[in-house]
Amino acid sequence: MIKAPPELRYTKTHEWVRPEPDGTLAVGITDFAQEALGDIVFVEFPQVGARVSAGDAVGVVESVKAASDIYAPVAGEVVAVNDAIPGHWERINADAFAAWLYRLKPANPGDLAALLDASAYAAGAGAAQ
Repeated sequence: MIKAPPELRYTKTHEWVRPEPDGTLAVGITDFAQEALGDIVFVEFPQVGARVSAGDAVGVVESVKAASDIYAPVAGEVVAVNDAIPGHWERINADAFAAWLYRLKPANPGDLAALLDASAYAAGAGAAQ
């Protein structure tokens, strides 16, 4: 069964998105993605201050099996990266939904509505298995 907490939004490229109280969006990789990658050994984070478009590759997650790009779910500006992750890569594998990778200030907060809800993501990810 695909884990997809209902309070989050999702991308087809397996990022989860959580709106924060300050208007930013926390972004991480889904449990499905970390499971497919295996043991995470490194993350190349996006640059704080970078302006990105929806769908832009903004970083890379490397595992013992493969490397995979991390994509921007919506257009905006990268405002933070999770400094608790470097050197503790296993946190992503332990709880992918708690281990946000970066925060994005969306150019248009309404763009969040275009992302997948939990049931649509789970249906699509399940079909990809």
